[in-house]
Amino acid sequence: MTTAKEYIQSTFETVKARNGHEAEFLQAVEEFLSTLEPVFEKHPEYIEENILARITEPERVISFRVPWVDREGNIQVNRGYRVQFNSAVGPYKGGLRFHPTVNQGILKFLGFEQIFKNVLTGLPIGGGKGGSDFDPKGKTDAEVMRFCQSFMTELQKHIGPSLDVPAGDIGVGGREIGYLYGQYKRLRQFDAGVLTGKPLGFGGSLIRPEATGYGLVYYTEEMLKANGDSFAGKKVVISGSGNVAQYALQKATELGATVISVSDSNGYVIDENGIDFDLLTDVKEKRRARLTEYAAEKPTATYYEGSVWTYAVNYDIALPCATQNEIDGDAAKRLVAQGVKVVSEGANMPSNIDAINVYKENGILYGPAKAANAGGVAVSALEMSQNSQRLSWTREEVDGRLKDIMTNIFNTAKTTAETYGLGKDYLAGANIAAFENVANAMIAQGLV
Repeated sequence: MTTAKEYIQSTFETVKARNGHEAEFLQAVEEFLSTLEPVFEKHPEYIEENILARITEPERVISFRVPWVDREGNIQVNRGYRVQFNSAVGPYKGGLRFHPTVNQGILKFLGFEQIFKNVLTGLPIGGGKGGSDFDPKGKTDAEVMRFCQSFMTELQKHIGPSLDVPAGDIGVGGREIGYLYGQYKRLRQFDAGVLTGKPLGFGGSLIRPEATGYGLVYYTEEMLKANGDSFAGKKVVISGSGNVAQYALQKATELGATVISVSDSNGYVIDENGIDFDLLTDVKEKRRARLTEYAAEKPTATYYEGSVWTYAVNYDIALPCATQNEIDGDAAKRLVAQGVKVVSEGANMPSNIDAINVYKENGILYGPAKAANAGGVAVSALEMSQNSQRLSWTREEVDGRLKDIMTNIFNTAKTTAETYGLGKDYLAGANIAAFENVANAMIAQGLV
């Protein structure tokens, strides 16, 4: 009889053979599978049903060209994708990313993570992801509009409120969602539930821009509370300066922490007195400018080139909110040396496997992305609910539901880890709880 360890290893070897050129996807699968051995020992029926082979293969991968006209009248062509990974629990749900680094492998990693992140919310949504290698930075509104219209002309054939509900991600904010939705409506009909992250005027939800950052802090506060601590009086380093970083900064500050950093692709700002939320949002959202402008206007702030994780200062909590693999093993060791006790992830897979091992070896409280940053998709699903009911909930109601969801996600991870005798391994707790839910749904539905 095949053992749990043999089954996991055999499955991963097959995944590597099929997807050897997709490094991020393989990393996500390896990290996930490394925590599942206790599940297969307890549930041999998952081996008999070969759930791993089915859950690591997308149900559908759609690839298409996106021609558009730039400001000078030249025709440009980008690639568009939608990875519809798993619909066992509900319609595919996951963001669209517009960034030069986008490729099929990155979207498969994001879609794979999205399956388990979504099910942890307790809401009926499956996992998917999409996007393009188009870069909206430096483009005019008219160029972005033309690109979005071309992208949606193809994507609209494959999505719908009960099939696949995209949202925003890196490079796709309210402006892009508006253009995408306008084109969908032009080609199909008014159907508010087909995209989330919409502006408030046509079906958007309050708290959606803030959701991932707020949710990250709510999750982290629950993790701290379970270990007899809180944000109050803590020094926090945040990477990134987009929506997730901005609203994590705002909420952590409200809870009594001092956030001393934010970053962008070129460097980072340090302000030991605390980052000014209002100035940051003005620079990044209204002006769409670089952090050098923030530093130039704030006398107590200093701008440095490079990664914020190289900054040598003692602090308590790290909230990586920028991009995948921003913290490697060496950076993780520096965090330990600098007294960091908590790492909670606002970005998707910002810590590589070496870094995660360092966290475990040194007893750092670790909130993995699929649990800690699920607030965005949670409020996206709440937006879907409001659209279905033709209702708009108050800010307080949405925020309350978000906080409840994030509290439940932490408690689920904690309880599952304890049930399996894994102590404070909240990564394994989240992975196992999510996997069991999806696996049971797949078995109940037959060979899907």
